[in-house]
Amino acid sequence: MAQSPEMRASDVDRDRVAALLREHTAQGRITMDEFNERLEELYKSRTYGDLAKLTADLPDVDLRNLPAKIPQQEVPARRMHPGMMAAWSAWAAASSINWVIWLIVSVTSGDFVYPWPLWVMGPWGAILLVSTIFGDGKQRK
Repeated sequence: MAQSPEMRASDVDRDRVAALLREHTAQGRITMDEFNERLEELYKSRTYGDLAKLTADLPDVDLRNLPAKIPQQEVPARRMHPGMMAAWSAWAAASSINWVIWLIVSVTSGDFVYPWPLWVMGPWGAILLVSTIFGDGKQRK
């Protein structure tokens, strides 16, 4: 069904025109004052003809094919996924606690005690290491 100028516009249509006006403002075609004036008229508009008047003097813009915006400041790349950093932190905390316990037992017994914390930290650390090296670093949803 073709859109005639007398046909009533929906909220979605108004939102689409508002997005166009924002894009034209960002590109410098209209000033903020013009943008605010047109936005007031936009939300008073009832028909497609009213909406068309608001963008009649502006070139067509396809909002789906806009170029990517250039970031203001370059954010340094994260070296490791936050979940992986948490896993390594838990491993380090557990390993430290086990080594402290081993040290206390060794000192108080007066004899060398087998270094059993290696069995706690070894397999767990190996799994984390493989996950860190071969993991893709992307969050799962």
